[in-house]
Amino acid sequence: MIGISAIETAARRIAGHVVRTPTAPSPGLSGLLGVPVTAKLELLQRTGSFKARGATAKLLSLSEAERAAGVVAVSGGNHGVALAVMAAALHVKATVVMPRTAPARSVAIAEEAGASVRLTDGMDSAFELVNRLREEGLTLVHPFDDPIVVAAQGTVGLELAADAGELTDVIVSIGGGGLISGVAAALRARRPDVRIWGVETEGAQAMSEALAAGGPVPVRLSSIVTTLSAPAVSRLTYEHVSALVTEVLVVPDRAAVQGCLDLAEHAKVWAEPAAGCLLPAARQVLDRVGDGARLGLVVCGGNTTPTELLAWTDRFRLR
Repeated sequence: MIGISAIETAARRIAGHVVRTPTAPSPGLSGLLGVPVTAKLELLQRTGSFKARGATAKLLSLSEAERAAGVVAVSGGNHGVALAVMAAALHVKATVVMPRTAPARSVAIAEEAGASVRLTDGMDSAFELVNRLREEGLTLVHPFDDPIVVAAQGTVGLELAADAGELTDVIVSIGGGGLISGVAAALRARRPDVRIWGVETEGAQAMSEALAAGGPVPVRLSSIVTTLSAPAVSRLTYEHVSALVTEVLVVPDRAAVQGCLDLAEHAKVWAEPAAGCLLPAARQVLDRVGDGARLGLVVCGGNTTPTELLAWTDRFRLR
């Protein structure tokens, strides 16, 4: 299990390379949900998501030989962009493997940063290609199955614990589980009475299925939310979530897209569906805990384009 000392070490390591993002009360979301809401705005992080934290920590931990050989990552978008940009800043050669369904903007940003981008037919084949590249000497920067990466993602929780007012419940999106594992570890140490909830979208339910099975299992992916679409969680993240998280909730893609529209209208932030899913999950949490809740939302990323959001809005016939 990741301890608070590892998260504090990660915070010192990445300081100066990443942004300490704002933690702010949201009057708009408080009015929408009917309870006090505080938002941790990780979409204002470098590269537009929390992923810059873990990528930076891992890059800074490399030996000279590993730096010279280069690094590789598999990503549905945000992790690859973060690795590409931060590797360029730290003068490390990066290769990013993405499925063809990854957002075109993410592919373009990774290429513009100087990374070698390899596209595959899906996430399963992306992981297969990464394994072959590792055999050629590249160091894997895994999006969630790495204690260094998870500890660095936990700095989000460290900052939230320090900067937020009173909270009863914190809601965090789950792809492979690196963010919620780190955040949960930090909050259990700093705010042990706070309940922590995870949220996935239908068709990207790797953690829910792992919890039901008693351990990580491969899952079929069909969600539009590629940044949450891990083909399986890791033993590392499964152990953290099973021990530290109150419940993992699942919401439809349609509700996640509506959440993006609501975040734009009520919170005045431009979020991707991986963050939009927080709002329908918040309503489920409120149904469970009742009055007196004070919510914290980790708004994990904002890497979606107007064209993509409009297309999803039309597809789901949303306002």
